[in-house]
Amino acid sequence: MSPASWLKTALVTAILCQTVSAAEVITADICIYGGNAGGVAAGVQAARMGKTAVIIEPGNHLGGMTSGGLGSTDIGNKAAIGGIAREFYHRVAQHYSRPEAWQAETKPSSTLARLAAPDATMWTFEPHVAENILNHMAEEAQVRIVFRQPLLSVKKDGERITEITTADKIFRAKMFIDATYEGDLMAKAGVSFTVGREANSQYNETLNGICAKTPEHQFTVAVDPYLKPGDPSSGLLPFIQSGDGGKAGAGDRAVQAYNFRLCYTKNPANRLPHTKPDGYDPAKYELLARYLEALVAARKQPELMQFLLVSDMPNQKTDINNRGGFSTDFIGANYDYPNANYATRAKIRKAHEDYIRGFFFFLATSPRVPENIHKEIQEWGPAKDEFSDTGGWPHQLYVREARRMVSDYVMTEHNCRGALQAADPVGLAAYTMDSHNCQRIVKNGRVENEGDVEVGGFPPYPIAYRSIVPKSAECENLFVPVCLSATHIAYGSIRMEPVFMLLGQSAATAAALALDANVSAQKLDYEKLRDRLLADKQVLAWKPASPPVHVQQSSTIIVDDSQTQITGEWVHSDKVGPFVGSGYLHDDDSDKGQKQVRFVPTLPSAGQYKVSISYAAERNRADNVPVVIHYAAGEETVIVNQQQPQQGGQPLLLGTFNFEAGNNGWVEIRTMDTAGHVIADAIYFEPVPTSGPSARLQ
Repeated sequence: MSPASWLKTALVTAILCQTVSAAEVITADICIYGGNAGGVAAGVQAARMGKTAVIIEPGNHLGGMTSGGLGSTDIGNKAAIGGIAREFYHRVAQHYSRPEAWQAETKPSSTLARLAAPDATMWTFEPHVAENILNHMAEEAQVRIVFRQPLLSVKKDGERITEITTADKIFRAKMFIDATYEGDLMAKAGVSFTVGREANSQYNETLNGICAKTPEHQFTVAVDPYLKPGDPSSGLLPFIQSGDGGKAGAGDRAVQAYNFRLCYTKNPANRLPHTKPDGYDPAKYELLARYLEALVAARKQPELMQFLLVSDMPNQKTDINNRGGFSTDFIGANYDYPNANYATRAKIRKAHEDYIRGFFFFLATSPRVPENIHKEIQEWGPAKDEFSDTGGWPHQLYVREARRMVSDYVMTEHNCRGALQAADPVGLAAYTMDSHNCQRIVKNGRVENEGDVEVGGFPPYPIAYRSIVPKSAECENLFVPVCLSATHIAYGSIRMEPVFMLLGQSAATAAALALDANVSAQKLDYEKLRDRLLADKQVLAWKPASPPVHVQQSSTIIVDDSQTQITGEWVHSDKVGPFVGSGYLHDDDSDKGQKQVRFVPTLPSAGQYKVSISYAAERNRADNVPVVIHYAAGEETVIVNQQQPQQGGQPLLLGTFNFEAGNNGWVEIRTMDTAGHVIADAIYFEPVPTSGPSARLQ
């Protein structure tokens, strides 16, 4: 189906949905509205608990973003994920443990054996693989799936939902779960919700409201925002909003930007061309053209990867996300989306698609784009074996945030930082407090983005059961595991696909137990819920083991990131391997020059040591990481390209240096002048049986 046909179908459906005649009635114990990964997990769990379940999906596909292009799973600490969510990622590993799964690549037998291990998981995958696995899981559990059913109305008896009406069907159930990204069922059921950013003062937070400064995903040089340069009266360029952005810390109705996560490839045999979107006008991208020209004028030669965050997926495919000041995020174009009807949402979705297609087409064709970017962008294109019914374009708009419920318990920044601990956990969140930009405005005569927040450095934390159920006075038989009760900044940490899966499972577990006990969602005995969640291998508490300061392998001393001297906010992750210990630290590609990690060994004797560095290589890493070695005779800096994989999986040798005994020597990873994520994992100190001057030997 072409993009134009998709829009036409959506608009026609929206019009037809105004009336329902001769509607089919479908009954179940538990009705789940929304077929994203969280909705599938809810349906599977309900069936496993002996309840009849039906999943209603307004679109044509299961999986939401998990099957919609987000193949590079964000979570922060994968050990926090259990239950059906972990089962899904295990099935991904099982799929890729087969040689025939690698159509465009050859994997060594050792890799295939590792993926085939009983406890193996894999967190990167192709979209169609994710969708097939989710379909199989639903089929195995005998969960009924009904597609193309936009919600029209909700009927209640007192504070209980009795039935919901869609395009041509009526669904009746005893318990309901809203698993949509938008919170449509919740809203039509009369449950309290909010949209946008709360003021910091509302919940005594520091990161929630309008940002005083937005250092990341920003224009790095001054760009004139006016149609006629230097003339404010001439008006603003496209994609810039009027106004001053508001007062720092205040709340507003701005919604963090949406985009599409793109599955592209450089494989000519599987590559679709860049196509000109409907109504394409290169003048719309004047802001991008001026930005490129300003970078060149400042002698900061622009590169394509300054504008795209590209994560490699299996079979020469990608998950492409937003990066930098002007990229795939359509900033300011989504404010109406959360509360809009289906026809308006279809128009907003199409506008996002046209914007991103236009962005790529401009980079590929405009004479104002540097030749190096021209050349590289033309090597890319949508993978033609993905999203076949939407012309190679993802079927799911990345709705990062829409409505958020307001219940008796609101998750806040204080929960993320560990200052507050929910007493009734139904799962753990484990990601950085993350918001994409919310506004693009003019400050001091230059264009600026506002709203990006990326603050981590905290361990996994519990999500309250009370945050996924409404106030009892509003609805007694509804669960909301996706648009749960959380502030904007807390939601930014929680809103990850694995977390939606585990919360979907927890919601279905609670719904089934409430049915058995004949009680409302709010009156369910939490201890019974907790026991069942633990029995189903959900993770409800974070109790990391205390790792040793040094890991001893033969005579080599390895200092892991778990025991280092840290300056600034670093994020713990185990997303990309291999790594030493339980994971590694990264600087979140932010606050450059203000962060460093120092590795201090306890050396048993003076002498020469080979010093090596371990890091998890990836395309989004910095290629110019300064690593400072402080040894007996002074200091030396080695620049490390962390995009370059370590040969044979071995740590990268930095050189041989003479050290004193004890703790006088150290190695420090710095972030000054880097572009991309800086990784701090482990430093190796291997003694050599030679003696010599206090100097570097290699």
